[in-house]
Amino acid sequence: MKIGILKELQKGENRVSLSPFITKKLIEKGFEIFVEKNAGKNSLYKDEDFIEAGAKITSREKVFETAQVLIKINPFNEEDLKLVHKRHILMSQLFHKSSPKLIKAISEKGATAFSMDAMPRISRAQDMDVLSSQNNLAGYKAVILGAYKMTKIFPLMMTAAGTITPSKVLIYGVGVAGLQAIATAKRLGAVVEATDIRTETKEQTESLGAKFISVENNNEESEGGYAKEASEDYVKRQKEAVNKSLFEADLVITTANIPGKKAPTLITKEQVDQMKNGAVIIDIAADQGGNCELSVLNDTIIHNGVKVVGTSISLLSVSTNASELYAKNIYNFIIHLTEDLNFKWDLEEEITNETLIVQDGVQRKK
Repeated sequence: MKIGILKELQKGENRVSLSPFITKKLIEKGFEIFVEKNAGKNSLYKDEDFIEAGAKITSREKVFETAQVLIKINPFNEEDLKLVHKRHILMSQLFHKSSPKLIKAISEKGATAFSMDAMPRISRAQDMDVLSSQNNLAGYKAVILGAYKMTKIFPLMMTAAGTITPSKVLIYGVGVAGLQAIATAKRLGAVVEATDIRTETKEQTESLGAKFISVENNNEESEGGYAKEASEDYVKRQKEAVNKSLFEADLVITTANIPGKKAPTLITKEQVDQMKNGAVIIDIAADQGGNCELSVLNDTIIHNGVKVVGTSISLLSVSTNASELYAKNIYNFIIHLTEDLNFKWDLEEEITNETLIVQDGVQRKK
């Protein structure tokens, strides 16, 4: 089986879908690996590193021409699809629920496509779950980015000139990114609070030493391991419960996303108006509309003295680690799907069934 690794062309993207270490492991299993020239450059992987691992470096066109399996991190775009044929098996994050045009285009090509972001939240799939591996880094980097944007330090510090009180950090969303953000902010010495629609996250929050802001929710809170969209009544009550902490916070990190839908608005303009002068909001859901009403993707808006940083790429500045983890996810996924260097196509198996979006041009999932 011939596997092709394509360079990510999305603006600001520094990651690559396979590392030299994982390349070597796949080659040892009998796979052939073709890597687009300079695909790993921005993750500090040289072409020579891939060659030493046993891969062949070639042009983008040759990767499409030679490989059966094509692997990326970001969705295949229009330019990619011009080179896709019906024999191709595509693997990337496709975000199929919110990308019907892309899925239709892949179907029309007669190709097959697996969506890495559709991985079921079950224990067997944990080592293949790219959302978890990437969001872990995003949560960490969001705190570091916030620390850079702030004009204060995080920890309590006693000096000869007096005592500096610790910064207050508020985190919306206690998923993988939120938990890592809590842990990182705590390690840096901040006073941390967090809130989430899923009450089962209270114990996780408190285990990391943060305070959980509880809001009673009578509806089912999660679906497939992800938070469900909240009712208007819950959103109203959450705002009331969180406002005191929001208005006192030095740093706010929002991480709430709902697969296939616009990110929920958790912080309105009116709330920002009442925040502390100099406070910082890091909104890592900005690529899906943002959790803050004022967020603009890849931009910093200063409103009433509050910095609102809209980003989805905080993890891209740690592209070496992000690429390493994505590559391990891909390795485990390929090993799971194949036997004797051929795909098993076991559609009764949950991981295969959930991630296989298009098969031989036929769309299986909406």
